[in-house]
Amino acid sequence: MDADRKHIVFLARWYPHRYDPMFGLFVQRHAEAAALYNDISVVYVHPDNQNGIVDETINNVRTIRVYFKQSKSKIINLLRFFKANNKALKRLCKPDIIHVHILTRLGIIARWQKLVHGIPYIITEHWSRYLPGNDFSGFFRKWATKIVVKHASVVTTVTENLAKAMQNHGLKNPNYMVLPNVVDTNLFQIKPHENATPKIIHISCFEDKSKNISGLLESLKILRDKGIAYQAVLVGDGMDYEAMKQKATFLHLNDNVTFTGMLQGQELVDVLASGDFLVLSSNYENMPVVILEAFACGLPVVSTNVGGISEIVNESNGLLVPPHDAEKLANAMQKMLESYQNYDANTLRDSIIKKFSNEAVGKLLNSLYSTTLSH
Repeated sequence: MDADRKHIVFLARWYPHRYDPMFGLFVQRHAEAAALYNDISVVYVHPDNQNGIVDETINNVRTIRVYFKQSKSKIINLLRFFKANNKALKRLCKPDIIHVHILTRLGIIARWQKLVHGIPYIITEHWSRYLPGNDFSGFFRKWATKIVVKHASVVTTVTENLAKAMQNHGLKNPNYMVLPNVVDTNLFQIKPHENATPKIIHISCFEDKSKNISGLLESLKILRDKGIAYQAVLVGDGMDYEAMKQKATFLHLNDNVTFTGMLQGQELVDVLASGDFLVLSSNYENMPVVILEAFACGLPVVSTNVGGISEIVNESNGLLVPPHDAEKLANAMQKMLESYQNYDANTLRDSIIKKFSNEAVGKLLNSLYSTTLSH
């Protein structure tokens, strides 16, 4: 290892794996950004029907995935989870810092490593469970979370909104800060186009409780009933995918709405960049990376005003509406259909390059690691 580069171990609760290449992709992007300036190893543990370890280097990030045999007992699964993480850590030389992504159980491991080996740790929380209406409960979980948060060198979240929600739960630490999500600006780029009919893009995991695709379809029906011309492309897959396709048929939207299923890589970019604007209709969120990706492609955004979205979406780059209101979402989309050409694509993209690119986030992480070790 380069003497000037620090060895950072990511303990990731969510990370792409053999059954889901998109799961926790934003954590992988943080790892790859950090790897520009430091030596990064990632440990990820996943239940399976058999044991196994995959140890490989991907995009300059050493990635150790440990699969453990799943039990019907939650206690046994928890013990196997800790054992599997320990097995992976033994493969690595002693890190300078442990970087925990998503609490709580990985925070317990990091706290133990600090007590026994003196390794400092920082936390990055992505989970929206702390937000109002979500489920952050249980005496032991709250007690353990308070301890690991208190003893972290730094706690980062991807939005100020999430940081405040955590603190409202009594998760105190003097060093909270925002760590932006990463956008691959080399992949997500502007592609000039002219659509005969304005094209609306929606991208999500098709879990209706949070993403409210059913509400979006209701809003699209309102537009169609007004005689407004548009084509909507809904990208993604998930537990409610088939139900949403059936709802679109029930609402007689098949001439206006297309479902693509899951798209990745260049296929995803091609569809996103071909649109005129992005729409999100979530009931609750943290900071959807797809908004940042849309800006990188030069698209303005219409979104419900939930979570930390208002920290990035404003009148200069899009429109915000209250959640749970199909009429207001329809009105905002109608306004955007009439005005999307007034937004400057290069200005939207530049805002992402300056703050959310691999280089920008990698430098911020490098500064964070250096500061942690200097204290």
